[in-house]
Amino acid sequence: MEIKILGTGCANCKTLEKSVNIAIAEMKIDAKIEKVEDIQKIMGYGIMRTPGLVIDEKVVLSGKVPSVIELKEIITKNQ
Repeated sequence: MEIKILGTGCANCKTLEKSVNIAIAEMKIDAKIEKVEDIQKIMGYGIMRTPGLVIDEKVVLSGKVPSVIELKEIITKNQ
């Protein structure tokens, strides 16, 4: 599984990155996590608000920071 956190480095983007790492660790999932800060690459995913979450090249979330529990649900649905 490949997970990308899209964001330019704002507080919400950093929070999402930490939450994703916690969720993945708790779920014991082998995933490659990448932080994408390049605005051109972020725009390439078609999101208008950051942070964004991409799982296996599919945008699954943008513009909000879910709880770790919500993240686990999102990751499970997109495995």
